[in-house]
Amino acid sequence: MALLEQWRKIAYNQEADKTELKQFWDRYFEKEKAIYEQLLEQPDTEVKGSVAELAEQYNIELMAMVGFLDGIDDSLKAPNPIETMEEDTVVSLAFDKELLYKNMVRASADWLYTLPAWDSIFDEAKRKELYQEQKKSGTIVKEQRVYPNDPCPCNSGKKYKKCCGRLA
Repeated sequence: MALLEQWRKIAYNQEADKTELKQFWDRYFEKEKAIYEQLLEQPDTEVKGSVAELAEQYNIELMAMVGFLDGIDDSLKAPNPIETMEEDTVVSLAFDKELLYKNMVRASADWLYTLPAWDSIFDEAKRKELYQEQKKSGTIVKEQRVYPNDPCPCNSGKKYKKCCGRLA
């Protein structure tokens, strides 16, 4: 069984005790935060190695590293083969800074997108811009409905029903 499949069985176990699962995620998020703090210290330096080597480098369990790789994959410059990776699969953590920040906002991971390390990467205005850009990208804007007695949107001055809304 591929590592990612094993991770998902553990992390998304529907039969697990809810309290234990919450504790599992709380511990994972602390580890994830520590890794991001280290990565953001040198955001332009590519970190590369096997899954097992990276787990050892960041002093976490192999499965926690698999979860981390699953989470960061959408923010990488080049995706890793996460679906098929094994312990000896070489992966890269070279991430796109703006994309990573936006993905953290999308995931509502405020413990990550508010890390102090972001202050040296983006100024406050840029962080605010990225934050708003991400929030707006998930907003659905419905067109305002035009009713028959409303002025026609073509600005003819006629009522909609007598202009563009006329049935032929």
